[in-house]
Amino acid sequence: MLGTGRGRIRPLPVNSLAPNILTVLALCAGLTAMRFAILERWHLAVIAIVVAAVLDGLDGRLARLLKGATKFGAELDSLSDFVSFGVAPVFVLYLWTLKRIGGVGWIVVLVFSICCALRLARFNTALDDPNRPSWQANFFTGIPAPAAALLVLLGLDLSFELGESVWGSNLINAPWVLFISFLMVSRLPSFSFKKVRVPRDWVLPMLLAVAALAAALVSFPWYTLTAAGLAYLATLPAAYRTYQRLEREHPRSATPAEEVEADMPSSDG
Repeated sequence: MLGTGRGRIRPLPVNSLAPNILTVLALCAGLTAMRFAILERWHLAVIAIVVAAVLDGLDGRLARLLKGATKFGAELDSLSDFVSFGVAPVFVLYLWTLKRIGGVGWIVVLVFSICCALRLARFNTALDDPNRPSWQANFFTGIPAPAAALLVLLGLDLSFELGESVWGSNLINAPWVLFISFLMVSRLPSFSFKKVRVPRDWVLPMLLAVAALAAALVSFPWYTLTAAGLAYLATLPAAYRTYQRLEREHPRSATPAEEVEADMPSSDG
């Protein structure tokens, strides 16, 4: 009988449920971005994907904070990430501009989505590697899916400020999407900022920087998102050089560490 004897179902602790709630909300945000795209409300579509990325970054941290990481949560997170960051962004771009080049535009959409799926599958299968050096936890292999999702939308972001005459061109957007797709599945190491520790002397400057970033997002959201995306891309050469140096210092290392997308102790997104 339910609730008695051996068949009793244990209640799910809140610390396991809360991160999954954020993951589901991120999935809802990604799906809502597609709805806004169908309605041609492009500003809201981009905002919805940004919200999904923020929630994706929070759910893993909340899981680690509450010690509520579960295998179920990790699988749910990967599925959510594929929809929110592997499908929604290029769906938005397709309805915005890529559909103008017909089948070629659809091929670009498929390439991005498949690359995202391959990336998620790759790091999911790399989780159980017992020989992974600890220093590799500071790196991802390729760029994470949320970053890729925000990067492919830079042309749309700029069109809000500078118009579609240039930034709505498929001569820019189609190659850009393919380039970001390549970065996702490449072996290029990128920084994982999740294990960064801020020195005490830098706490106040960091808080001021966050306040300035928030003010910039409110006042100049599209320029700020573009600048943040380009700044992230600028870190890739430094990540590659740092990885190569550490690999020489630790010759037993294999490949850059990958982490679960957001709900296990390590995370990709």
